[in-house]
Amino acid sequence: MGGGFGGKQEVLTEDLVALAAMDTGRPVQWEFTREEQFVGSTYRHPMKVTVKLGATHEGVLTAMQLRIVSNTGAYGNHGGETLYHACSECIGLYRSPNKKIDAYAVYTNTVPSGAIRGYGLTQTIFAVESALDELARALEMDPFELRQKNVVRPGDPMLSLGMEISDTEIGSYGLDECVDLVRDALARGNGVNPPNDDDWLVGTGIAYAMHDAAPPTEHRSNAAIELREDGAYELVSGTAEFGNGTTTQHIQIAATILGTTASRFHMIQSDTDRTGYDTGAFASTGTFVAGKAVALAAEALRDRILGFAAQVMDVEPGMCRMDNDGVICGEGRCTLADLWQAARERGVQLGLSRKAYGSPRSVAFNVHGFRLAVHRVSGEIQILQSVHAADAGTVINPMQLRGQIEGAVAQGIGWALYERIVLDDAGKIVNPAFRNYRIPAYADIPRTEIFFADTHDAIGPLGAKGMGECPINPVAPALANALEDATGIRFREMPFRPDLIYKPIYEKFGAGTI
Repeated sequence: MGGGFGGKQEVLTEDLVALAAMDTGRPVQWEFTREEQFVGSTYRHPMKVTVKLGATHEGVLTAMQLRIVSNTGAYGNHGGETLYHACSECIGLYRSPNKKIDAYAVYTNTVPSGAIRGYGLTQTIFAVESALDELARALEMDPFELRQKNVVRPGDPMLSLGMEISDTEIGSYGLDECVDLVRDALARGNGVNPPNDDDWLVGTGIAYAMHDAAPPTEHRSNAAIELREDGAYELVSGTAEFGNGTTTQHIQIAATILGTTASRFHMIQSDTDRTGYDTGAFASTGTFVAGKAVALAAEALRDRILGFAAQVMDVEPGMCRMDNDGVICGEGRCTLADLWQAARERGVQLGLSRKAYGSPRSVAFNVHGFRLAVHRVSGEIQILQSVHAADAGTVINPMQLRGQIEGAVAQGIGWALYERIVLDDAGKIVNPAFRNYRIPAYADIPRTEIFFADTHDAIGPLGAKGMGECPINPVAPALANALEDATGIRFREMPFRPDLIYKPIYEKFGAGTI
């Protein structure tokens, strides 16, 4: 069943289900009620982030300082790891000779926080990207110009939070192209105009994001591919498919390398009797690490098949190439089914497995832009235009990636405008139901114009990058920056509820025309 983005990264109920099955001797399924889902699982770490920036009058950053207080709830869970990640790419994206972060994970008598898409970085990117816009206003600079003066470039050292040199590398650099794509789209507009009413204030905002693929520890995956008797392939991967699209991605990677089509693969996943070890389908590793294992296995099997076909056809290996369900060797051709039979007779194994590791790690870049209107009487926000550009390296499956980004934008808008956990003085959740915990509906989510930078990553499989998390990170700060551009007021706490928006606008502009 679906439900990724951190929800399966820790054991919350699995042990209880196993104990119940052992006690009853029968299959057991645990199904949460909606209220139990709120109090029996985890949610994103609430954080208070203080940002200080120093810059020259020309807009060159001289110092970046953050103080982060992260609420881990009643238990540690992912408190330390999430805090570690929160400290990294938010300031790693920008060059500055002086960087300092003081970060604290604190226990409170509330529902525990846990892993969720962005893994701490989403919160700190919101703070840093908001502060950069404020700095741009103070310097009377264009927000794009300020960022472009300070972003990390190929060849720059990557930020390391430990004593060792970072294993993060810029496998491809499409950030400038992403910036141009978003800037141009916002400049030409999309034909959607604000309501014809003097009480609507219009603004534009942008934000950048950089995100490492894989955690800064050993993340590894296994994959195996074997030629079957009928000339098709069996692909075995240790990673799990729960809606993240790895089944399609991995088959496409293998099919591309083996010169065939996706229909010629039978996929086996998450079967511990059959598959090798996989650290897990998290941290944007499904394509970047597990996909790399698939690519390595496919390349090794391709070379073995071509070498064996050359023996069978009595030609030089360089004269052979894969051809869908067969191999062309010079002027001749043999089918894969015939090769399988010949291999069986000669005791040759046409199946191989390979491992891949999450180091070195590549980085993804994403840029988001909004044009919105806010009503100065009601506090209502209407998103007029939403634009997103991604440096995903080689895009293995454009439709899947567009879906990934559209989902990230929806999540980001929900986080920025609607979703709010309310606690009483005892730390109990008082709104554990959708009647008073608002999530965005279809009508609340605008169409997003999505663009891909034309890059090829030097580290990822077939030039691809991980793109599971980074798309959400620039969404909320871009919206906040557009809100300030419209109103001249900086809103620092999410969600941006109409009642919170109305008061400072009223104090600045008055009661409006209604």
